[in-house]
Amino acid sequence: MDDTDLRDLQAFAAVARHRSFRRAALEQRVSVSSLSQRMRELEEHLGVRLLNRTTRSVAPTEAGEQLLRRLEPALGEVAGALSDLRERQGRPAGRLRINAPAPAADLVLAPMVTPFLTRFPEVELEITVDMALIDIVARGYDAGVRYEEHLAQDMIAVPLGPPQRYVLCAAPSVLERFGVPERPEDLLGKPTVSVVYASGAHPPWEFERDGRVVRVQPGGPFHAGHVGVQIRAALDGLGFLLTFDGYVADHIACGRLVAVLEDWSQSFPGPFLYYPSRRQPPAALRAFLDFLKDWRRQAAP
Repeated sequence: MDDTDLRDLQAFAAVARHRSFRRAALEQRVSVSSLSQRMRELEEHLGVRLLNRTTRSVAPTEAGEQLLRRLEPALGEVAGALSDLRERQGRPAGRLRINAPAPAADLVLAPMVTPFLTRFPEVELEITVDMALIDIVARGYDAGVRYEEHLAQDMIAVPLGPPQRYVLCAAPSVLERFGVPERPEDLLGKPTVSVVYASGAHPPWEFERDGRVVRVQPGGPFHAGHVGVQIRAALDGLGFLLTFDGYVADHIACGRLVAVLEDWSQSFPGPFLYYPSRRQPPAALRAFLDFLKDWRRQAAP
């Protein structure tokens, strides 16, 4: 029987999947130098090169690709067997990795974190905030969070939170200088604070009332990829801001910001948690799904 260490095979799979020693080392919780040494020892033990390395990149060889294709399902089965064993003992355990966009992470997931981990103390939860649409399976996540229009057909999706809505708001000083808009078109030529994505995209603002949809391209002077920076600029009187109402509800309640065009702000379905349908969820994810059912039941009116 081969005496190859299972941990070395797990480490190889991480390097081959991420194509990066640095990212794999973070996942494996070891140093890059230690991981690189383990890969050299694994190759020597097996008598075959598994990874092609350069100063800038790492990629599996043909033999490495073949090993990875057979290894990943097997490693998944091992992890699932161990998770099932722990679950039968009444204590779900293991790491749960979730990829989510910032609004879902900030406004929906964040309040769940402490209650969930208090209930399941042997689960280790990892939430990565990412606005890009990614392949969660290829990136090693157990589940993702997205809004309805971005859900893949081969995924199981469950509602994560209640409906949400955008709100257009501004500091009182902005309304004094530029007036209160009565329709979306009134924003043209007015100062705005809006989002810019890492791709450089500046999405238009969308408003809807009585079935009529109006899109307005915010003209600046300020664009930011971080909502905290956007809100600070709006509070400082830089311009009108369109954002999730959960981010600014307290500021509006205190009068630091004023909501406008509220009849043009329609609610939409909240985010969904999704995960692959072709395999049994690991124990930590099943624990989160059970927790989510109870959480939504308690939040229901």
